[in-house]
This record gives sequence, C-alpha cells and structure tokens, in this order.
Amino acid sequence: MMYSIVVFPSSKVQEVANSYRKRYDSAYALIPPYIRLKEGFELEEAKLPELVSHLEQVASSTESFTAQFHRVSSFHPTTNVIYLALQNKEPFTALHQKIANQCVNEKETYAYVPHLTIGRDLSDDELRDLTGQMSMAKIDLTSEVDRFHLIYQLEDGIWSVYQTFLLKK
Repeated sequence: MMYSIVVFPSSKVQEVANSYRKRYDSAYALIPPYIRLKEGFELEEAKLPELVSHLEQVASSTESFTAQFHRVSSFHPTTNVIYLALQNKEPFTALHQKIANQCVNEKETYAYVPHLTIGRDLSDDELRDLTGQMSMAKIDLTSEVDRFHLIYQLEDGIWSVYQTFLLKK
C-alpha cells in the first residue's frame, strides 16, 4: 500500500490554500492542504507496526512549533508547482530527517523543501501568470504544528489518515 507522512495546517491556512487549490491543484479532491514530511512510499502491511513505533518515538521526542507562511513561490523550472513558502523551514527539516533516517530508506525524488502546494500540473504560461500575480500578494499566515499524520492512499486515489502522532507540548 502507498503511504506518506504529512502535517495538515490550521483550518485558516487550509482555507487560504484551498481558495487557490480548487482551481490550480489537480490533487484538490484527493487530500486536504498539507506539508509533506515524507514522500509517498510503498510499505508491506507486516512492516506497519515497526513504522508506527518509530513515528511514535519521533513524535514523543519532538517539540511542537509554529509554521509561518510568508510568500508564494514555485519549483520552476524543475516542476510547474506553485506553493506557499515557509519562513521557518528548520523544524520541518529536522522532523523530516528524524522520520526519514530510520523509517523508509528509499531515496527521495527531490531534495526536501517544506512547502504547501497550491497549484500543480500547470502550463508554463499559467505558472508565469500566477507567479507574477501572487508574488505581489502579502502572505502572513501561521499554524501551530502539534501533530503529524501517517496517511495511506485508497484505490480511488484519495488519501486517508491511518494514524495521528502528537508532538511534545
């Protein structure tokens, strides 16, 4: 089965992200806005208890923190993805490393850049227009991060939460 590990931001951040995602993100109907901690990976069901145990250990040893979104950016020319950028990437990077170092040893497709996707699969012209318009927008959103989620993909492509892991307060 396909799994991933994500953080879902506050409802306010999700509301802002969805105002763009419903028009520009092909995955809009499949998953709420999220910050990926671990790229999607295949895992045998027999290995799930070991992964859950590792994630519980990571969560119990990680302090909760605040995410600060401060601008819109893109991954162009690598991919035509536009996203809300995080001002404070370090807590996400540290969490990503704790999870990835011991959990699934697959190589990531791309270098880890914590972000919240608001548009994907855009044409070059659409990406240029959006980036130009949105780079002038004032973004000042925060979200408390006190948990992360192990999610799995259903046959219809929709992602569902398998388990939630609470961070230290």
